[in-house]
Formats: sequence, C-alpha cells, structure tokens
Amino acid sequence: MIANVDADALSRKEREPPLRVRALVMTIGLDLPRQILNSQTEARKPKNIKEEDVGGMLIENSRDPKKIRTEKLEPRTNGTLCLNGRSWLPCYGDL
Repeated sequence: MIANVDADALSRKEREPPLRVRALVMTIGLDLPRQILNSQTEARKPKNIKEEDVGGMLIENSRDPKKIRTEKLEPRTNGTLCLNGRSWLPCYGDL
C-alpha cells in the first residue's frame, strides 16, 4: 500500500497555472501619414537634404545637393514616399 501511495505521488505532476498573455495593441493615429508626408517634404528641401542623405541614397551628386535621386523615391497611394521599396521615415521632425 505504501508503494502505491509513493508511486501515485510521483506520477502526479504539479500543474502550472496557465500563462496569461495580454494582447499588445498599437494604435496608429489617423494623422500619421500626414506627419510622414510633412517630414518627407521638409527633409527633401535643399537646406535639409545634406543632413538627411545617408550614404548618398538621396543625392545623385554630392557636389550638387539639388539633384535628388527621384528614381529611388517611389510614391505610395497616400502620397508618402518609399526608398528602395520601404517606407522612408526621415530623421526630421517628431517622428
């Protein structure tokens, strides 16, 4: 009888309480595309383009910052621009 009690006690596993997972929700404001577009417009201005250009991705010739590579900046339907197929979020403004 003692062997049965020991075997029964050993065969029972402690049950862990189930993990509780909270859903993380990210709310994107309705004005985010507008903010991105404004930031892109400001970043493409000649006075800001040198600071925004990373590794020559935006300026065709480093001696002439007015020649922006337009073939790399593709417009989306909402007016924002993509750089090399990805959303371009310039380091300008509060984004």
